Amino acid sequence: MNPKKHFEEGLEMFAELNAFATTANTNQNKLAMKNIRNVSLTFAVTLIGLAAVALCYLIYPGTPSKSQVMTFEGFIELPRRGPLTVLDYLTLDDQALFITSESSGALFKIAFDSSDLKASTVSEMPGAGAAHGVALVPNVNLAFITRSEANTVDVFDPKSLHQLGSIPVADDADAILYIPSTNLVYVAHGDANMATLIDPEKRATVGTIQLAGKPEFPAIDFESGLLFQNLKATNEVAAIDVGLRSVVGQWPLAPCEGPSGMAIDSGRRRLFVVCSGNAKLVVFDLERHRVITSLGIGGGPDSVAFDRDIHRIYAIGKAGEMTVIQQDDPDNYRVLDEIHTHYGAHTLTVDPVSHKVFVAYASLLAHPRIAVFSPRQ
Repeated sequence: MNPKKHFEEGLEMFAELNAFATTANTNQNKLAMKNIRNVSLTFAVTLIGLAAVALCYLIYPGTPSKSQVMTFEGFIELPRRGPLTVLDYLTLDDQALFITSESSGALFKIAFDSSDLKASTVSEMPGAGAAHGVALVPNVNLAFITRSEANTVDVFDPKSLHQLGSIPVADDADAILYIPSTNLVYVAHGDANMATLIDPEKRATVGTIQLAGKPEFPAIDFESGLLFQNLKATNEVAAIDVGLRSVVGQWPLAPCEGPSGMAIDSGRRRLFVVCSGNAKLVVFDLERHRVITSLGIGGGPDSVAFDRDIHRIYAIGKAGEMTVIQQDDPDNYRVLDEIHTHYGAHTLTVDPVSHKVFVAYASLLAHPRIAVFSPRQ
């Protein structure tokens, strides 16, 4: 045997094996890279698909879910101003509904056609600064609207929607209501932890009330004459004697976290409070000053309304779920239905005469609108 030749053959074999291994490794790496690219592409396509579905869901306000207790009557479209429209409080007055736009500062007015809902006419009052609440003063054709960014309460004619003046107020003017017994307009200021009182005849502020926390929504008890104001930061409700300009009582709302919207049943001495922090509705006894029961409702609740004649409570929040609750008696309540509306639809009101419920839809790249429901007989 030639040792040199044997050694050279060994080197050649080693080189061939090494080349084969290198080729195999290269092929494996190419296959692995191809698999990674395929997985990445599939993941990207899935994400794009999910994003498209989410965008379609946010843009297209579909028909609300079916309900055994409510009938969906249709939508009333509002003008679109910009890509995003966020609506806030709804205020009802006879045959007209006023809706504020938090995003554009506009005020919309729907004049209802009782024979044909879709024939209702919509008019608009533009404005600067986020618009929130509207207070109507009866018999004098006068109304007020809060603007949190401008820190004003604007005065306007509710028939013509012509602005009549502007009243400077403290920071973050939000909820507002007219108190007939004192002929005053009450304005809650969230960030300022206070309330302002306005004389509608003078169109000027005539007093302030300091509060122990951030106020959200107020409600008038027509039996006692007291105004009840929830306090979001402390999870409490305060009773205010507006005539005395002072807080006369304050009580906890546990298990409520982040009280927002409120409605009142003066006859049965009950206050209904929705809780944005933990998706509950609590029932507060106005005589014993304590919570008597609570119910789970849709996510991010912001608004609640009470229909006294049929003992029905409606609550809605940013998750777009409208909860329908029946009041069997002052201490007993049951959820009748959860109706899916549209994400961001967080405010509503009820007509005590027709019993129709109006829900404000936020919109993205589409017209904002009001959904109209009526209770099934």
